[in-house]
This record gives sequence, C-alpha cells and structure tokens, in this order.
Amino acid sequence: MNSTKDVLEYFLYDIKNRILEYNLDDLEEIRVRSNRNILLKIGQEEIKVDYIINTNEILEILQRICDNSIYTYQSQICNGYITIRGGHRVGITGNVVIKDGQVINISHIYSLNFRIARQVIGCSNGIMPYILNLKENNVYNTVIISPPGRGKTTLLRDSIRSISNGLPNYGFHGITVGVVDERGEIAAMYKGIPQNDLGERADILDNVSKDIGMKMLVRSMSPKVIVADEIGTKEDIEAINYAVTSGVKGIFTAHGDSLENITLNPILSKLYNLGILERIILIEEKRNVKLIFSK
Repeated sequence: MNSTKDVLEYFLYDIKNRILEYNLDDLEEIRVRSNRNILLKIGQEEIKVDYIINTNEILEILQRICDNSIYTYQSQICNGYITIRGGHRVGITGNVVIKDGQVINISHIYSLNFRIARQVIGCSNGIMPYILNLKENNVYNTVIISPPGRGKTTLLRDSIRSISNGLPNYGFHGITVGVVDERGEIAAMYKGIPQNDLGERADILDNVSKDIGMKMLVRSMSPKVIVADEIGTKEDIEAINYAVTSGVKGIFTAHGDSLENITLNPILSKLYNLGILERIILIEEKRNVKLIFSK
C-alpha cells in the first residue's frame, strides 16, 4: 500500500479520496482521461471510479508530477512517459508535435496512465539454475521470452539483483552487471537514484538506446554481464554481438511464445544463428518458467 500511497500524493484531494474507497492492494494502473471516469486496474478487474476528471485537473496532476516545472521534464514527456518517485511510470497522450522526424513536445494532454511499480524479490529463483554458469562464476548468454504481460521485466529485474549481489546458496559470488535501461522500467531512475534494487554491483545507463548503451558499458565499465529489456532491432543484435565477442555475457528479454518464434523472427534469428545464445527461457501462463533451448 505504501507504493500506491506515493502515487496518490500527486492527485487532487477529492480524487485521491475517491480512489481510496477501493481496496488497492493489487492495484496495477490508474488511468485518467479528459472528461471520462477514472479507471482502476486491480488484478484482472477494471473498476470505474465515480469521478469524471477534466482537462484542468489532469494538467494540475501533471504539474505536480513535474515539480511545477513541465519544461524540466520535457525530454521525458517527449518519450511519452515520466518516471516518478518509487519507480512508477506515468504514460502521457495528447497532441504529438514532430519536427525533423523527432518528437519535440506533447501538447493538449488528454490522458495519463499511472503504472504501479512493484518489485517481486525472489521471483527469479526458479530460473537462476538455468542462467548461472557456476563453473565460471558467471552466467550463460540468455534470452527470456514471453508474450506481453507475463512479467518479463519483473523477472529480469530480480535476476539482476541476484547476479549482482551473489547467491550464497549456489556458491555464486556477485559480479558486475551493466544495465541498459532504455525506457526506465528496470531500475526506474528518479533524479539519478534507482528506485528499484538492482544489487550492489549494478551500473545503470538510463534513457539511452540499447545498442548505444551496450557499447558504452562495454567500453567504460568492464561489466561481466550486460542486460537489456525487449531486444528486437538489427542494431541491438549488432551491439550484443560486439559485447559477446568482447568477452561479456548477456541476459536479455524479447517477445515470443516459442523457440519457433525466435528462429522465424528475421531479427532475433540472427542472434540464434550466430550461435551466441546458450539458454532460451519461456515464461508460460501463470508465470511458470521453462527452459526451451540449451547449448
């Protein structure tokens, strides 16, 4: 509940009290749309709050999120979201202003989506035997796949923490992990401080493309392992190949629901065909994990 309370502090008093009428233990999202009822996603249930929010109230909430200086947060707004205290993310929609092929502003804000961040400490325990290379006190080059919504990022985050801190039960000593957090979902940096626990040996690059970030970390931070979420571009694969040939191991996530998805995907198949991958792990329904490829 403390996590949710942090989010509600950005809302106006009357709205906050309306939302607090509900049991928010499993709250995942708060969606506000101009001249529409507020919607709560609680577990698998969607609840319509008896409150129609207007544009001025949405702008007031956005001002609070931005510490009354929207200009300071302009680059985040152009990415379509803002990371707030506690690691929660606020998605933003409105009139997108584009110049020279780049988003330079989102004006006439129409809706905000508060996504509640929760760490699930220990949720990666089930996959660690597949990932750890105990003989070398390192990890195997691994891709974790699943369809959207099955917790890839949550699992990845906890894996980083375990690898970074070490796992005494396995006789595994913590190693340096370089994290490329392109969308701010892994570490959830807020004013330069990670809001999520990635362990004591994690170095984080925030708000940078995966291909650039991976190369920067390899060149400057000498990681044993490099981590990135949702790979899928030609540039990502080239950067992974660069890291691996430099002696760095990698753990990544991607969308998919089978080994066939990987081998038929024109981008990810290159990673597979290069012989880089040593493990592919599938997150099944109910968030069970299954090793579907081992080299």
